[in-house]
Amino acid sequence: MNSKFRRVLFTVAILGFISARVDTTNTEAVKGKENLIIYQFDIKDEIAKPVWRITQRAFEEAGKLGAAYILIHMNTYGGMVNIADSIRTKILNSHIPVMVYIDNQAISAGALISIACDSIYMRAGGSIGAATVVNQTGEQVPDKYQSFMRSTMRATAEAHGRDTIIRGNDTIVQWHRDPKIAEAMVDPVLEVEGIVEEGQVLTFTAEEALQNNYCEGIADNVPAVLKMAGLSDYEVVEYKATGIDKIIGFLLSPLMQGLLIMIIIGGIYFELQTPGIGFPLAAAATAALLYFAPLYLEGLAQNWELIVFVAGLILLGFEIFVIPGFGVAGVSGIILVITGLTMAMIDNIVFEFEGIQAMDRVLKAFLIVVISVSVAFVGSIIISKQLFTSKTFRLALNTVQKKEEGYISIDLHQKEMIGKTGIAYTILRPSGMVQIDGEIFDAKAEIGYIEKGEKIKVIRDEAGQLYVIKA
Repeated sequence: MNSKFRRVLFTVAILGFISARVDTTNTEAVKGKENLIIYQFDIKDEIAKPVWRITQRAFEEAGKLGAAYILIHMNTYGGMVNIADSIRTKILNSHIPVMVYIDNQAISAGALISIACDSIYMRAGGSIGAATVVNQTGEQVPDKYQSFMRSTMRATAEAHGRDTIIRGNDTIVQWHRDPKIAEAMVDPVLEVEGIVEEGQVLTFTAEEALQNNYCEGIADNVPAVLKMAGLSDYEVVEYKATGIDKIIGFLLSPLMQGLLIMIIIGGIYFELQTPGIGFPLAAAATAALLYFAPLYLEGLAQNWELIVFVAGLILLGFEIFVIPGFGVAGVSGIILVITGLTMAMIDNIVFEFEGIQAMDRVLKAFLIVVISVSVAFVGSIIISKQLFTSKTFRLALNTVQKKEEGYISIDLHQKEMIGKTGIAYTILRPSGMVQIDGEIFDAKAEIGYIEKGEKIKVIRDEAGQLYVIKA
């Protein structure tokens, strides 16, 4: 492996190790504190893989700190249902009580997560609800997905328990969170008397949520929430994004993903223009690592997508170095490389929840890949021409090759080989070496390949290169 490439990989590993060490700083800094610890983290983005990863880390750190409560500071319009379901399960199974402060919106997947919490607090003017499952265009997906969301919302509300009240001969079941209300946030057909009519998806304002036991209080800020919850002598410890969090978020941006794809393609192109394994290939390999690693860590890239990408590269290499021309292997290689890069951007579970509608996400990822590959290919050609022809960036020898020092402009002896026969000293694919009258010359097959040991005939000498055919 190239030494430069090894150094790049070593640097990446060291950075990852340092970032992992930094993760423990927050934990170590508060050990031994006597005040009640409230661990706070934010959900203020689309509910997706990064939010799930942050939630797992936050709960783990809160457990290490011995936190008395976990507080989620929320403002989201929703996101991926499967991620929201994982977060709500984490909350329901937590031995540490979880509070949520809805600082404006808890819509769709945000509503599911909020209902899972032990207590809900809202800012005046905030909203919770509208949990109907929709696709990327805002259209409702088929009923089987709505059915899943209805049952999940209902079960989440039921998880908070109920009280059985006996009044005379009447037995009244009073839920802490009414499951019908939770279900009505998904199903427009469901009517809840006095709350929502048929044909409307339920969304509560802060006041309406308070009146219907879907909110414990209305507060202007986090300190007001904790005071309302009856907590004092506490210390709030906030989740802080680590270096790895910031790097992953940066690398997952569409701009960076497009740039990394261009480096991958450009590096491979320039490597093919030079012999051996050098910097371009190291740059391409590093870009591929930076492209796939965050996607793999976030659970987007699957093993089969990595295999498809590598298989495409192998087919391209086979086409370039083994098979003459450009045919099935080359076309297949390009298709597999683009497929691997595209599908790695997409969480495959969207096909289960969105079906054919998920093609919108596939098309978006495909366009990013195709545009990046096209720009990289065209740019590489332009840059390579500039490097070899530009007066400013000309790649040339400054040394003067003087005749008295033994340099000659044309190998006259080589021209004497025209018309002579010999044998292929190596296989010619189409370039290789031939042996004529006991001497070895560089040569190129005029037509097809010539196997080692076959008889050859020199037909011409052009630009210092012998051209041969089978004799």
